[in-house]
Amino acid sequence: MTYSIRVKRVYDAASPTDGYRILVDRLWPRGLTHDRAAIDEWMKEIAPSHDLRHWFAHDSNKWTAFREHYQIELDTDAGRALINTIREKAQSQDVTLLFSAKNEEENNAVVLKHILETKR
Repeated sequence: MTYSIRVKRVYDAASPTDGYRILVDRLWPRGLTHDRAAIDEWMKEIAPSHDLRHWFAHDSNKWTAFREHYQIELDTDAGRALINTIREKAQSQDVTLLFSAKNEEENNAVVLKHILETKR
């Protein structure tokens, strides 16, 4: 059986098809209760650094550079260990990476999903 890795805004309603729900943001989503978030794990260590997050500021003109810098941040022993933890979960169940950004196409969860699916 093949399990999927999805990305979804944490503000969207949880669904049984989400599987294991991992919040991949460094900061807790504004205005969201823990119950409503319905997360299984908050993996804030895998989120972009404070400096990178502030520099990017969800500016589409910086998207390509953000992706490159974030991938470099994840290319450490700690980053690879966190990625492998998610991969292990995805071997036995669906995994949904949760993010709070308004832009559903250009955010850290999208980059992380790409890494999980392409880089071994």
